[in-house]
Amino acid sequence: MRTLVLCLAFACLLGATPVVPAAQAANDNPVSSEPDLTTVRAEINAKKYDAALAELKVLAVKYQTPDVYSLLGHALWKTGDWRQGMTYYDKALAIDPSHKGALEYQGELFVELGQIDLAKQNLAKLKAACWLGCDEVDELKAAIDHAP
Repeated sequence: MRTLVLCLAFACLLGATPVVPAAQAANDNPVSSEPDLTTVRAEINAKKYDAALAELKVLAVKYQTPDVYSLLGHALWKTGDWRQGMTYYDKALAIDPSHKGALEYQGELFVELGQIDLAKQNLAKLKAACWLGCDEVDELKAAIDHAP
């Protein structure tokens, strides 16, 4: 805050009209472009998909991020709307083609739909994104290995 005051004072001395971002003027904390998804992730982990879906629909209006879209796709799939869920996985991957969550969830949906070749393509993309390994690779590989 002291730095902001000094900058404003210096700008006034030079005759300039200082421009202060609203968030900075209010509390000196930057505005996050990412929502806090802690509660939504906990609801999904607890298989409370309807609750997560309600929150994610609101968040998706303000935050068009791969994390929001991936989780929204997952909640939609798990509440029975796999087609709309796939739409949101595609949106997440359009923004970030190597988004680990979207690749895993979409791959698991491919497995459920019997599209094992597409699931394996997602697994290959995940392995490239997680060259040291990650949970998403392990989860999707297990889903593929246990596919009928």
